[in-house]
Amino acid sequence: MVSHLKTYVERLADKTVLVIGDLILDEYIIGRATRLSREAPVPVLEQEARHYIAGGAANPAANIAALGSRALQIGVVGDDAAGQQLRQILPAQHIDASAVIPCADRPTTVKTRILAQMGLRFPQQLTRIDTLTRQAIAPATEAQIIAAVDERIGAADAVLLSHYHGGLLTPALVRQIRGRCQQFGVLLTADVQGQFARFAKLDVIKCNADDARAHLSGRLETDGDFQRAAQQLHRQLGIKTATIITRGSQGATLTDGTATHHCPAPQASDVFDTVGAGDTAIALITLALASRIKLPHALMLANFASGIVVRHLGNYAPTPAELLESIKDDV
Repeated sequence: MVSHLKTYVERLADKTVLVIGDLILDEYIIGRATRLSREAPVPVLEQEARHYIAGGAANPAANIAALGSRALQIGVVGDDAAGQQLRQILPAQHIDASAVIPCADRPTTVKTRILAQMGLRFPQQLTRIDTLTRQAIAPATEAQIIAAVDERIGAADAVLLSHYHGGLLTPALVRQIRGRCQQFGVLLTADVQGQFARFAKLDVIKCNADDARAHLSGRLETDGDFQRAAQQLHRQLGIKTATIITRGSQGATLTDGTATHHCPAPQASDVFDTVGAGDTAIALITLALASRIKLPHALMLANFASGIVVRHLGNYAPTPAELLESIKDDV
């Protein structure tokens, strides 16, 4: 029975979280396939809609805001039209964008998805075009990021690092942020996205099963495999509070270095799109731990929230009412 989790949902509100990481503008171009092109064996789409959503590190921030807490976004965008648009979208999602820095030396990362209406519930993705740089931010920009952290960390309940390989979270910047969090006693979490070494000695890290397999160069199939993997990562990286491996439909495994817990995923029907589920998971885990909710319960809340996300197209931020309903449905 998981009905007791409902009592924790309201505790996720009224926290302040600094979300630091790579910002992305997600663009969705939706059309209806009318014929095959004469130029190549591809469908011709007649455009019907174009949508823009804040992605990357803005997605965990959106999840935090949707649950009634304050998300302070720290990151960079290009000094371009896409960057201006992203800086307008963030406040519309109740995200504080005052520390989003426009940089003339790099473009805004844009992920453009082309989708076709096929008579189904959601359009089907045909291809994706990414506009980005993976170049590390300049030292001057790094100094601006640290200044923004210094100005805001005193009011923070937690700091969340969201890594999308976009050049923002350099090893040097992560070390400086870690030092600030230790100084102020602030919880520091990260979604490591396969780059484990730079996130050593944090309070909490999350990775997915594929990244854990690649890093450890081993097979991960059974609960025992994942237990050993989580404990190995926890020791190797010197993680202080918890190491979490998400496992898709098999739920997730966490260890605090001593005890290990396997949290099953709730039953999810009509799974459509897994985009953004990991962002939702780390956002829920961060809020829950900042709210003094125990680790296994924090992970169960994250699993329920992620189960809501996969039933939607693209990034989605569940509301408290949706989370409560999801928990009710599984009881």
